[in-house]
Amino acid sequence: MRPRFWELPLRDLTTPEWEALCDGCGKCCLNKLEFEDTDELAFTRIACRLLDGQTCRCTRYETRHRYVPECVTLTPDKIASISYWLPATCAYRLRHEGKPLEAWHHLICGDPEEVHRAGISMRGRTLSEAQIPEEDWEDHIIEDLS
Repeated sequence: MRPRFWELPLRDLTTPEWEALCDGCGKCCLNKLEFEDTDELAFTRIACRLLDGQTCRCTRYETRHRYVPECVTLTPDKIASISYWLPATCAYRLRHEGKPLEAWHHLICGDPEEVHRAGISMRGRTLSEAQIPEEDWEDHIIEDLS
């Protein structure tokens, strides 16, 4: 990968560079509730059944669409239309908005565990969607994901 590739425009990244931009927080794998009457988006601590709550990584990333057909594949072409759906700390969202990566991001500090130590990730804070009925998800809204 190129030095400081994360500072390039997102469209200029190679596939490995794009994938490396992920900070490993697990927040994009949280189920969200969209309230049609207010257009509000609320994150819940209910995670996709494929998310490993300790590593904050998908257990079936390469084949996830086989198990979760509605899983969104984030691409440079889609980022503009769905960036609101990403948490404010997300590296993809930050770079889309022209902002730098946070100091805890592994590409900046060199340590993929720092996102967890900094309290940014969802490590140990999720419940699987397999355990919680969808009608109860409102009980698990997270007020602040920043």
